[in-house]
This record gives sequence, C-alpha cells and structure tokens, in this order.
Amino acid sequence: MSERSTITRHALTVLAGQLAVMAFGVTDTIVAGRYSESSLAALSVGSAIFISVYVALIGVLQALLPVWAEQRGARETEGVGRSLRQALYLCGAASLAGMAILLSPGPILRWTDVPAALQHDVENYLAVLALALPPALLFRIYSTLNQALGRPQLVTWLQVGSLFIKLPLSVWFTFGGAGLPAQGVVGCAWATLVVNCSMLAVAIWLLRTQDLYEPLGLWRRMEPPHWPTIAGFARLGIPAGLAVMVEVTSFTLMALFIARQGTTASAAHQIAANLAAVLYMVPLSLAIATSARVSYWLGAGNPAQARKVVFIGFKLSAPSGIAFAAILLIAKDHIGSVYSANASVVAMTGSVLVWVAAYHAADALQTLCVFVLRCYRITLAPLAVYCTLLWGAGLGGGYWLAYAGSGPWAQSPSPTPFWAASAIALAGTAALFVAMLWRAISPAGQNRAAGSPGR
Repeated sequence: MSERSTITRHALTVLAGQLAVMAFGVTDTIVAGRYSESSLAALSVGSAIFISVYVALIGVLQALLPVWAEQRGARETEGVGRSLRQALYLCGAASLAGMAILLSPGPILRWTDVPAALQHDVENYLAVLALALPPALLFRIYSTLNQALGRPQLVTWLQVGSLFIKLPLSVWFTFGGAGLPAQGVVGCAWATLVVNCSMLAVAIWLLRTQDLYEPLGLWRRMEPPHWPTIAGFARLGIPAGLAVMVEVTSFTLMALFIARQGTTASAAHQIAANLAAVLYMVPLSLAIATSARVSYWLGAGNPAQARKVVFIGFKLSAPSGIAFAAILLIAKDHIGSVYSANASVVAMTGSVLVWVAAYHAADALQTLCVFVLRCYRITLAPLAVYCTLLWGAGLGGGYWLAYAGSGPWAQSPSPTPFWAASAIALAGTAALFVAMLWRAISPAGQNRAAGSPGR
C-alpha cells in the first residue's frame, strides 16, 4: 500500500471518530440553543473555559504520539508498554491540575466581565465537567496509543457508538422528562460525563482482551515513576500542550470577551466557533496520520522516506483547507438558521463566517506543520510563534478593533473583529511554520534535530 493510501485511510478513520466527538459539541450547541438563548450563551462561555483547559492537557498527551510511533518503527514493542505506564503518572498530574481550574472559574469569569446572570450556570456546568475530565484524558492516552500503532479503528468505533448515547442523554437531561427535571445547560455536562466514563470502560476492556495489545506487555506490574522518562515526556509534551492551549484560547477567549456584547453576539460566536472546531477535525486527522508515519520512518532510521511523507501530507491538507473554506463562503447566509431560530443571531453569524473561512484555510496548513515539527522535536519555537501572533496580534488585535479602535466595528457589538484579526494572525503563523518545517526536513536540519529534546 502506498504512503498516500496509508495516510488517507488512517486520516479518514481518525476523522470519522473526531467528527463523532465534535457532534457532541454540535448537539449541545443545538440543544442549548433550542432550550433558551441564555443557555446557549452560558454554554458558549463554559465550553470556552473547558476547551481551553482540556485541549492544553490532551496536547501534552497527544505529543507522546511520535514517541510511541518511533518505538514501533524501531521494533521496541515492550518499550511502548513501559512508556505508556509512565505516561499514566503524567495523566494523573494533568487531571488534578485541570480539575482545580474547572472547579474554581470565578476569577476568570470576573476578569473577563462575564455577566452575573450567566455565571451561576457556567460554574455548575464546569463543576460537572471537572468530573468528566480524568476519564477523558485516560481515553486520550488510549487513542494516542492506537494512532501510534497505526490502528485507530477501535477508537473510531467507540467514538461513533458513543454518539448514540450522547444525543438522547443531552436532550433528556437538558429538557427533562420521565421524572427527571429540566437541568438546562448543565444537563449537557452530565451527558458528557456519562459518555466519557462509558468510553473509558470499553477501552480498558479492549486493552485486556484484544491480541493487538498483547506484544506491548501493557498489563505488567506498574513501575515506580521513572523521572528521566517522565521528564522527557514533559520536555516534549508541555511545550506542545501550551502551544495547543495558546492556539485554542486565541479564539475560545473570544467567547469571554464577546460575552459583554450580549447574548446575540455570544450566540453568533458560539456557532462560528463550533463550525471552526468541526472543520478543524479534517486537518487534525491528516496531521495525526502524517505525523504517525513520519515518526515511524524516523524510528526505522529512514529520514528520506519521512521527508517524502511530509510532502504527501501537504498535498492532502492544502486542497482540503481551500475546499472547506469555499463551502463556508457559499453557505454563510444559511448555516446560522440550523443552530438558531433568532433572525438577529443568523444575520450576525453570516458576517462572521466570512472570516471563519479564511481562518480555516490557514488552520489547515499550520496544523499539519506543527504536528510534524513535533516529530523532529521542535516544540519551543512554535510555542513562541503562537504566543506572539495568536495571542498578541490575533486576540489582542481583535480586542482593540472591537473595543478601542475607531473603525466600523467599534460602533456596533459584533464578534467579527475578533475573527478577522485571528484569521490574519493565523495566516502569518502558517507561513512561519512552513519555513520552520522546510528547514527541519532538510538533511542539515535532520542532523541538528538528532538527539535534541526540543527547541
């Protein structure tokens, strides 16, 4: 099978699972929007905080993909098992840190001037999601392991199957029925908790019973923490996790700043953010599949083949990003009506989606680059770029245009200036990442990367 076919098949399998997971968010957005406009606004704020925490922590764990893929390429199967057991210590620390933040969101809500009327629902929503975080992170380890092994099918089946649990539970818990009182937006969080626990339980059963995992020796006695190994994970994972956090918070923090504009602007932003997140699953899936193959060939001692895989990834990611951006532009005036029956929300969403399209085109390119850069242990430079451009020019520039500038957006509340500034900043980020990756895959760059833990 050709590398293009291998990457495409892997990416499509990952995409199916990721879209199922994203359908959880789409479901919650639609359900909350149909329940009430205030519930949708609370979901916008609450999900922005949760996603900011969650993606940073899964970024740390997802960064272990090249480690395990390289071990697979080098035929170190038992080493994968030992490495995974050490990763559980990292997962435990990540879970405790994330829960502490989710259980104490008050300072964040006050700093961003979230209306007091929304704060109670947001706090209750995040308290339930704090319980859902540990099983979600443990399942991410299982997912990353399967991606490194080139066998994401079991994860996809679990994610797709869980959608059939999430859909009815979100509706039932939110609107109530059969003796259960309506819980509003908090009901969506309870449904997420049930789904996360269910997926983890099935994943543990599969690890115990499937022949695929037997050579890894996963169920041997848990070793004490091996600090050099954990430190190596941290050097790779923490910068990667922080980079993901900066990337995602560059637009999730928009929700908190936009909340002061009122429920209409918050609802329009939530729809735009939800669409951007769904579309992101395509370049994310291609990036995961490409990076798994790049790391496999690097572990097998074949950097020339790894370089070829990088170019195949570009040929798949760039056209898909352009195509989906074009679809958004064509359908921008109609998409909002799927989420909301409020004419003002629909109209505002249409104007925002123009910039979401530009955002996605740049996102497709930079996502592939940042994943492959991790294969070459380049993590600190992308983090610096993210902080400067996405937080500084994107989020900071959007805030200035919306609240301090003198342009047309300063006269009427709208999420549009935030998305416009972020799209421009992300385009600059993509250009810099392409240059970094080109340098990394050159023969001289690969010699520099050998043995380097990150830069």
